[in-house]
Amino acid sequence: MEKLISDITYIFSTIPEIVTKLPITLFIAFSATIIGFLLGILIALIRFFHIRILSQIATVFISFIRGTPMVIQLYLAYYGIPLMISRIVEASGNEFDINALPSTLFAIIAFALNTGAYMSESFRSSLIAVEPGQFEACKSLHYSTWDSLRTVILPQAFVIAIPTLTSSLLAMIKNTSLAFCITVVDIMAQARIVGSRSFRYFEIYIAVSLLYWPVCALLERILLTFEKKLSRFNKKVF
Repeated sequence: MEKLISDITYIFSTIPEIVTKLPITLFIAFSATIIGFLLGILIALIRFFHIRILSQIATVFISFIRGTPMVIQLYLAYYGIPLMISRIVEASGNEFDINALPSTLFAIIAFALNTGAYMSESFRSSLIAVEPGQFEACKSLHYSTWDSLRTVILPQAFVIAIPTLTSSLLAMIKNTSLAFCITVVDIMAQARIVGSRSFRYFEIYIAVSLLYWPVCALLERILLTFEKKLSRFNKKVF
């Protein structure tokens, strides 16, 4: 009994130190989701309208992202991007300090590309789900393609895609736990640092789960509320 009380006490005593890195985790997750959201819309539109060459490149990109582990994508961003920038800068006759770029930047880029690929498929499915007659109606009203998308098609597609987008954001928050692989000190890395002092990793991982769980549950509740409000708006407007 005393051992159990000691373990529980240790778990909760480590949470205040681990939670100090929660802002970094949320910053990476939300930044990557916003960039991935915009990238996903762009890729979805490219594939939806079958734009030559770009559509084929997008298909290969999505296939690569879906066919490789997230941790590999993190390493490719962490080692590959500085190498490419260095080569480009050196070719122009200048010098480049790779260490000047923070690891957080590479994590955001890798996660954004990953979530952008998955979101693009959600958006494309949502665009296909919108009634084809909507496009015809817009044409009859002399709407341009951009005006049709902006005012009629994309709002409907967005509402249809919200459940999948909610899952993508929650998955992104949990996937940030891999960022420690490229030296980003988020809550997972901070937990490992704290755990290395006592080697009580089991208790430490319980403490981390007690942080991820309520954060994801709260966000899920907020997004579900947002989804219900948008669904009512969608029914009224369209």
